[in-house]
Amino acid sequence: MGAASVHQAERPRPNVLVILADDLGWMDVGFNNPDTFYDTPNLDRLAAEGTVLTSAYAACPVCSPTRASLMTGRHPARIDTTDWFGAPQPQGVLAAGKQGKKNRFAKNPLVGAPYVAQLVHEEVTVAEVLKGEGYRTFFAGKWHLGGEGFEPETQGFDINVAGHHRGGPYGPGRYFHPFGMPNLESKEGDHLPARLAEEASGFIKADSEDPWLCYLSFYSVHTPLMGRPDLVERYKAKRDELGLQNEWGTIGERRVRLVQEHAVYAAMVAAMDEAVGEVLKTLDETDQAKDTLVVFYSDNGGLSTSEGSPTSNMPLRGGKGWLYEGGVREPCAVRWPGVIPAGVTRDDPVQSVDLLPTVAAATGAALDGDITLDGANLMPMLQGKEPLPSRPLYWHYPHYGNQGGFPGGAMVEAGWKWVERFDPSGISTGELYHLAEDIGETRECSAQHPEIAASMSSQLSLWRKEVGAKMPTANPYAAR
Repeated sequence: MGAASVHQAERPRPNVLVILADDLGWMDVGFNNPDTFYDTPNLDRLAAEGTVLTSAYAACPVCSPTRASLMTGRHPARIDTTDWFGAPQPQGVLAAGKQGKKNRFAKNPLVGAPYVAQLVHEEVTVAEVLKGEGYRTFFAGKWHLGGEGFEPETQGFDINVAGHHRGGPYGPGRYFHPFGMPNLESKEGDHLPARLAEEASGFIKADSEDPWLCYLSFYSVHTPLMGRPDLVERYKAKRDELGLQNEWGTIGERRVRLVQEHAVYAAMVAAMDEAVGEVLKTLDETDQAKDTLVVFYSDNGGLSTSEGSPTSNMPLRGGKGWLYEGGVREPCAVRWPGVIPAGVTRDDPVQSVDLLPTVAAATGAALDGDITLDGANLMPMLQGKEPLPSRPLYWHYPHYGNQGGFPGGAMVEAGWKWVERFDPSGISTGELYHLAEDIGETRECSAQHPEIAASMSSQLSLWRKEVGAKMPTANPYAAR
């Protein structure tokens, strides 16, 4: 697949700033939800100065697979990165079941499919593509795409700050000094999101004639739930002033939070937003904003059914770890002054696999035609030149999630969504929703539209065969 150059001849090749949040829900940001409990003025400014994509999706309801798709433009099912790196592999689950050991997955009806627990070097990353075009490349924050031998430095990034195998800030001070992360010095009082923004800003300020890629991947707002004390107190007061109280519903066997009122989580969102503001300020101060493509995304839905369930994705159903909208629909805003119109909202369905082909097109970078990409070039749509051609989006999550989600798949096309639950019998059951009228997935309607359900089920099955998706298997120890 070749990349078409979309930048104007009189403009330099753009810098590229990718800002990736961790576990930030679609309803957590002001530009999607004016009534959010959280404050996101800097993200809202970014959105107002660019285009908001209201139907942006992660390729998976958990982190590592989506992160791999952003890097490669390829679907997790195609490259077998279908679960978060570090999740139990099937052999471990089966061994625990055979020995009768306690394991939260050992008695489930299915055993999750095997997955590759690192982004292998044969995959071509967005950093490698741009580095080959003379770009300076920088990574800061959460990597979680492999450990020793698979760090950002081995995947096309000239500089890596704080990126390693861990999926959260689990060093000595966690979100506060000391961080215990690679290449990230700190002192008493340092807060992780601010330090990552400081490092990114330092890279952006570096004197060079070459364009750059800055990939700022926040650990925020992943657990552990820890906030700056001043911000926590601010949101406790805000919660009390608004009279908000905790409310719960159920999804499957899990409780799900229905109201945004968690003061610590709100503090974490605010600190990340402040950090985004510092980086945007650096672009302004260095007069680089007009020549920089900025993409903001999140890796999966907000955490609402486990580990403190700090946020609510309502009216979206479920959250992180679930194939429903709350688990896969993401906040997304794209800005490139003078190229991408400001103040525009679009509902074209896009997915994290679209990042690499879009960045390649925007920069005029060549892509290897022998590599099968699952993503599309969004630039013509973002520029308002033509609508994004209609296409299906697919999900494959053959695992039980820590958050209560089930092994299954999903598909979105033309306003419809098909959600499939894998079954030990090999005959999957499905649910059909008309997202155009029911974004909360509250009215299952396969009985009313059997032809649509049958067609989407067939398409999803054929897609799995095309990409070689690995399937879960029946668990022989489930009844023990």
